[in-house]
Amino acid sequence: MKSVSHVDLPRFMGRWYVIANIPTRFERGAHNAVESYELADDGTIRTTFTFRKGGFGGPAKSFHPRGFVREGSNNAVWGMRFVWPLKAEYIIAYLAGDYSETIIARSARDYVWLMARTHEIPDERYRALLERVGDLGYDPARVQRVPQSWPARGIPDS
Repeated sequence: MKSVSHVDLPRFMGRWYVIANIPTRFERGAHNAVESYELADDGTIRTTFTFRKGGFGGPAKSFHPRGFVREGSNNAVWGMRFVWPLKAEYIIAYLAGDYSETIIARSARDYVWLMARTHEIPDERYRALLERVGDLGYDPARVQRVPQSWPARGIPDS
């Protein structure tokens, strides 16, 4: 799985709306899924993943994994730690030049995330991202849209 050539970490930080994914078992049924990144003083990435389980009015869920940039990857490959000592592979496989859209992939091609800085994107942009997912070796038919409806109670849209 090839990553982008370079990621400007400070520019990548902030809020990303999960537009679509091949969900992990924890993400199934997620609504208003948002991943937020903050660069820590030690160079790791504090991550907050929030969503509503099962519907827009469902219970709020939150996970706080820690990202570790892989040395020599130009900030484009991370290990994402949900449970010590394991780090899940996290490859920034596509990143728009203006940092408005990204695709996070894995070599195993088991999970993928299409994310944007806005909670919705035009259909033609979604189709283009889905085509990129196919070019990465995934089956695009497995990708599911993540329902987004904002502003959401308890999670500010900013």
